[in-house]
Amino acid sequence: MGKPTGFLEYSRELPSKRPAQDRINDYKEFVERFPEQKLNQQAGRCMNCGVPFCHSGCPLGNVIPEFNDAVYRESWREAYDILTSTNNFPEFTGRICPAPCESACVLGINQPAITIEEIEKHIIEIAFEKGFVQAHKPNIRTGKKVAVVGSGPAGLAAAAQLNLAGHTVTVFERDDAPGGLLRYGIPDFKLEKWVIDRRIALLEEEGISFVCNAEVGVNISVNDLLRQFQAVVLAGGSTIPRDLPVPGRASNGVHFAMDFLKQQNKRVKGSWETGEADILAGGKNVIVIGGGDTGSDCVGTSNRQKAKSVTQFELLPKPPSGRTPQMPWPTYPMILKTSSSHEEGCERQWAIATKEFVSDGKGNLKGLKVVDLEWKIPENGKAAQFAEIAGSERELPCELALLAMGFVHPQHQGLVSDLAVELDERGNVRASERSYQTNIPKIFVAGDMRRGQSLVVWAISEGRECARKVDEFLMGYSMLETRDANLIAI
Repeated sequence: MGKPTGFLEYSRELPSKRPAQDRINDYKEFVERFPEQKLNQQAGRCMNCGVPFCHSGCPLGNVIPEFNDAVYRESWREAYDILTSTNNFPEFTGRICPAPCESACVLGINQPAITIEEIEKHIIEIAFEKGFVQAHKPNIRTGKKVAVVGSGPAGLAAAAQLNLAGHTVTVFERDDAPGGLLRYGIPDFKLEKWVIDRRIALLEEEGISFVCNAEVGVNISVNDLLRQFQAVVLAGGSTIPRDLPVPGRASNGVHFAMDFLKQQNKRVKGSWETGEADILAGGKNVIVIGGGDTGSDCVGTSNRQKAKSVTQFELLPKPPSGRTPQMPWPTYPMILKTSSSHEEGCERQWAIATKEFVSDGKGNLKGLKVVDLEWKIPENGKAAQFAEIAGSERELPCELALLAMGFVHPQHQGLVSDLAVELDERGNVRASERSYQTNIPKIFVAGDMRRGQSLVVWAISEGRECARKVDEFLMGYSMLETRDANLIAI
């Protein structure tokens, strides 16, 4: 590697952020760039491991030590070529990925891991600045037409790879602009939308067509789709949110997290029309039910809307601050995480359950009845169980409750039911990981629609792998990259 003793000389550092009291006044990204010397040092911490477990920790199989070495040597074109050989959209993953690669970093055994995610983001942004990122149209078209339904990370990755293989690709998106979860599920302070627009413009220049305001099964005929395209990729995501059916659920002020986030993203974009359906946190006691990333995004958005108070609930007990014997390296550790949104102001409560949404008598939410939980982990290896703690019931003031408890499966009405594709026991579209093919041979599925709610990096991986299977289906072979080859290489 570029500096064999770098991991002994330098400690892990992250770029600076704009102060919390400053950044909550806008929706701009707030993580600064590394100074050149710091970036060089962080890349130089990579150890030239005998077995680089970061490869297998990354769902894309990114070739991480090699691009770290190129960054250390300031060989930016090389670093860009290595990174994009496995990842179509490092500008997305470099901003919003939880970095399972860092959890698998060998240095993480006894030191803080390499700052892989930040290095990845710097590679792609420097590549854009230096003009390395250019549209590349395929030299030969196959004459095969493929429809991709959904323009989230899985759909975009599938479209990019299928276009690279020479097929003519049309992406159908039911919203008014491409991006799916990236555009309307991720707040701008984590991912400004010019980043998406920049990539979409490149994909269009490469020959991919995007049709927006097009909901297949509603205003786009399923039969027309099947007639006009030789293959169809379903990449609509897992969009049906998990509900909380307790008394008072119908009170005004109880909303799904994604409805809240989508509205604000549209406000930032300037496309939201103010009306009675506004979901706003300003001046209210906000309680976010759900301790994951979506809940954290609700916290950050509520702070920017000037909520009176923000509290986040988690049903599970507070996780440990570091690895335990039950979560050894290089597994992904379920440890306490404090997001940038938490830093901006939030009370967090663990092992707590909501018993009732309390209204003011006029149908408006005024509070939550909650109870503390005691968790018990059986010694026989069975699932953990909880019991309510007697006497812990209480009512908390709340005028806006946001349900951020994840998603259960894709929308069945319309596209899925009209196609009559088989579903698995969880309500996802059934397809094997090896073929990505549904019970209807020309229909494939990728991303959360197949595997269930997951990470953006997994969605990109699924889109790439699915594209290869579609290419094989259409042509009898495929020259597209596969993640399996990267894993075999290590």
